[in-house]
Amino acid sequence: MTTAVPQQHSARRAATATALTFLIVLLCGLTLALAYANKARCAGGAIDESGRSLVFEERKDTAVCYSDIQFLWLGRDIDNHVFPYVGGAITDDGALTGGAVEYPVLSGLLMWAGAIGATNDADFLWHSALLLTPFALLTAWMLARMAGPAALLWAIGPPLVLYAFHNWELPVVCTAVAAVYVMTMLTGLSVRARGIIAGVLLALGFCLKIYPGIFVLPLAFYVLTEGAPRDGRRLRELDVAGASQTLLAAMATVVAVNLPFVLAGIEGWRASITFQQMRQADITTNSIWYWGHQALFGRTAETSASWHTMVSVVSPLLIFASFALALWLGYRRWTPASAFPWVGVSGAMLAGFLLFHKVHSPQYTLWIIPFLVLLEVPWTLVAGYLLADIAVGVGVFRYFAALGAGENVHLMEGIVQFGVWLRSALLLVLFFLFVWTRSRTLGRAQHEIRALQPA
Repeated sequence: MTTAVPQQHSARRAATATALTFLIVLLCGLTLALAYANKARCAGGAIDESGRSLVFEERKDTAVCYSDIQFLWLGRDIDNHVFPYVGGAITDDGALTGGAVEYPVLSGLLMWAGAIGATNDADFLWHSALLLTPFALLTAWMLARMAGPAALLWAIGPPLVLYAFHNWELPVVCTAVAAVYVMTMLTGLSVRARGIIAGVLLALGFCLKIYPGIFVLPLAFYVLTEGAPRDGRRLRELDVAGASQTLLAAMATVVAVNLPFVLAGIEGWRASITFQQMRQADITTNSIWYWGHQALFGRTAETSASWHTMVSVVSPLLIFASFALALWLGYRRWTPASAFPWVGVSGAMLAGFLLFHKVHSPQYTLWIIPFLVLLEVPWTLVAGYLLADIAVGVGVFRYFAALGAGENVHLMEGIVQFGVWLRSALLLVLFFLFVWTRSRTLGRAQHEIRALQPA
């Protein structure tokens, strides 16, 4: 009788956790349907000879239904079903040709795959949505398993409605969350084994949209310390081999994915890198660099070449400095009572990247949402970040619409600037908070594992 009651409680907890996870995934599916309906307002109907929906140009800004997916149907040879990169190149003025696209190779493959069977941008949007949806659902499932009800922020939050099918972000977010899931939930494996698997996942994310690759360093440090609190061990007692294997597994994965494209057409492969290097902090980037220039030199001041040159140097320096600071803060957090907070450090590194990078596209919000779920960030800060995101994600397109129509832009410009500066201030706060706050995942995961184990 004494063991029956704990077993019953464990069974109930496991059943409740399973039901909650199912509900969150279901709600995520409904949100994705709404997200597609939102973008599909710009697709279909009359279509011109190039396969472009005529309604796209009419509505994309005023109705806030623009998507990069639909836009890039033209201009990257996607409509011609050209296999990406192999025959590609970039012109002196930054135009991509011959199937080259501006993203890493796995994203290029997704773009090509989404176009199979498509003859117009509406078909391409629909096929791409079908291709991307499983990644969002899997992300919802993993977040629900790790963080419980907090995963609703991902599943039903405004960012998923606005950006699920804005660009090809869902697979890369899935790889980053999967790495955390492996380290948190697969406790039957050693820390070293989990670290190697997570390193491969983060490397795949790097081959999709770069940013998960920066998480490999804090992951390797976590493996080095064997996920344990600091206990005065000497260097030779740390798992140097495990950390090295984690790094090598990540690097080998990146090489294995990219090498075939390099060998098949290095110019097309390199074009994506050159494109990003050439991109300037202009009105389309939503970054502190463009709006900072406007604040310093006036709303109508033309951004000078010297400013762009300065940004191209200062921006990466600040990004790398933020990475170093995040790792140092994580080291300080590694104490006799606390393991190295690799997830928090990863979140801080991402916050530094988003704050200082010369481009901050609206859909990047999807990158940071999992950290708001996995770490105990106050919900007031989360609400503030969502408010800033809506101000930018909606306001910038209404701003473009007003500019195109020759209307007064002061109101919409003010909304965009409010969003940009509020978001930047919150990223600065989150940079430090991510490192020092507790994780929602640890207690939740341990609780569920115990509930699923037999007595």
